[in-house]
Amino acid sequence: MLSKCHADCILTKGSAKVRYNSGRMPRFLDKLLRVLRERRGTDMSFMCRHLLSERGEASQTALAQEIINAYRAMNDEQRLRFFEMLSRDFAPNPDSILRAAAEYQSTPGPHTLATLSAAVESPRQELFRRINTAPRGTETLVAMREHVLASSSNGDFAALDVDLRHLFRSWFNRGFLRLERISWHTSALILEKLIAYESVHEINGWPDLHRRLEADRRCFAFFHPALVDEPIIFVEVALSNGLTGDLEPLLDIQAPVLAPHKADTAIFYSINNCLRGLRGVPFGNFLIKQVVDELAAELPNIQIYSTLSPLPNFSRALRDQQNEDGFTHDRLTRLLADDARTLTAAGRRRDPVEALFHLLGQPLAHRDVLARPLERLALAYLTQVRERGRLYDTVATFHLSNGARLERINTFGNLRPYGLRDSFGVTVNYRYLPTELEENHERFVRGEIQVANSLASDYKAVRKAWQPRASLQSRNH
Repeated sequence: MLSKCHADCILTKGSAKVRYNSGRMPRFLDKLLRVLRERRGTDMSFMCRHLLSERGEASQTALAQEIINAYRAMNDEQRLRFFEMLSRDFAPNPDSILRAAAEYQSTPGPHTLATLSAAVESPRQELFRRINTAPRGTETLVAMREHVLASSSNGDFAALDVDLRHLFRSWFNRGFLRLERISWHTSALILEKLIAYESVHEINGWPDLHRRLEADRRCFAFFHPALVDEPIIFVEVALSNGLTGDLEPLLDIQAPVLAPHKADTAIFYSINNCLRGLRGVPFGNFLIKQVVDELAAELPNIQIYSTLSPLPNFSRALRDQQNEDGFTHDRLTRLLADDARTLTAAGRRRDPVEALFHLLGQPLAHRDVLARPLERLALAYLTQVRERGRLYDTVATFHLSNGARLERINTFGNLRPYGLRDSFGVTVNYRYLPTELEENHERFVRGEIQVANSLASDYKAVRKAWQPRASLQSRNH
């Protein structure tokens, strides 16, 4: 056995002896890095093209690291120029696409289809794949997409966004994600990030977080192996007796702790996507379904799985009477017809719509008058109001598309300042019934929304009021 490894080693090849130098690869990389640090090497376009042309794995990784270092040192203006370069110089070749499409149309088959697929894919995607081979590559690309989204007002970087999102959907699919329960014994680094990333109901320091991790609370997060100690998405759950629409008992740090075995309901009251660069990459549906499985295994006494969700844009949508797919004055008049007399008397206005908005200036002072009309308006908002062809409320879209049903609307369930500002205090429960998830999802895809029996009558009235007046008159005739 050799006592040490020599730089110059000898291999026997037939009868000849072949010498090689084990230091050749480090010297090659040193030479490569020297080239990159010269005047031409500071050009990101040159480095990116060089990375795409490299065939050796070691040289690719070294060059990718140089690109990452250069990108992380950029200021906002430099990033904009970099994005413009990527959008312009690393796009698919239109002529190659047309030739490949013509060949496939002339001779359809696996070979011509593969050629067409290769032509359509932008060189950017392969560039990003190679950047991802270096340490912190994934982290840098996620940050890059966050910067791209933030720069959309300064340029058209839609193609760049599409490429990154396409790759992230593969790199962050469920098979790569690891579910972990977060407890008070989790590392302080991760706990601090939970405080920072909580965007639904702010965590006000360590005592608040400690209460949210007590015995009658659960918190679960998805992690990815390429992002160490970085939660991707997390959900907070309260264990309770029965379903509630009142947020305050769930957030009150002085609330008594319920023994978990005495609970019959699990309420998902906060779901947070942590990284802006992963916006639009679906995690939540996997998270909720797996957490339901985890809770069912740990606590068989839990019978009800539901959310207590905000209506973050209800106030804005209600005031936007210019949206043809929203709360026009005519629709509001029909929706408020059953409560018109009460509203006009309390608001001292002849028009019930004007009376409504007058009373909403101080909702808590008029909660008895506003409770019923707000419930109907919230139901209309969650099921009828649209923007660009989709439901206006993204939280509703998320839960309904996951197969939940609209269970209950709670007026004045969130009396905190942001709750009154965003939704006049209204909250909503979406219920997850494991046996109905698939069927409800399929119905939602077909345009149907499942509501609880207690909401069925009001839902029918809302749909009728939402129809144009001409349509109602034609039906009556």
